[in-house]
Amino acid sequence: MSLARIRTRRGTAAVLTALMAAALGAAGAGSSNAGTAAPQTRQIASSVLGSDYKITLTALRSTEDEYAASVRLQVYTQANGAWKESDRVTVGDVDGWFWYPLTGSEAVCELSTASTEPAPLTVSLLRTPSIGCSEPTNFVIKEGRVYAG
Repeated sequence: MSLARIRTRRGTAAVLTALMAAALGAAGAGSSNAGTAAPQTRQIASSVLGSDYKITLTALRSTEDEYAASVRLQVYTQANGAWKESDRVTVGDVDGWFWYPLTGSEAVCELSTASTEPAPLTVSLLRTPSIGCSEPTNFVIKEGRVYAG
């Protein structure tokens, strides 16, 4: 076997080893750095109140427990023709919801509001299909900020 052929095989083996190490490192990164990885998110509801406010509810999957989730309520106001976040709060407890019911088709039991100032907002979400919906949580949106109602 020639010296050139041995070098080519060693080079190929080195490249394959490096690629495998990179792939394994990337695959393991999510599990070993679970606390620092960005959580998986899914918007579960959105409502626009005239030209004043846009409200979204987003499920955030827990980085600690694959079945748990939090719910983020965000309020946006118009700024130069674009929606800009003005406030955000957590609905219920952090990781106090279940990911799968929250991301299903019947996740939002109630989302009611009105185009007034201050704007009342009521949220009720599905706990599980067998338990049913959460008690309504009331908020008030005043000047782009969210307050407990």
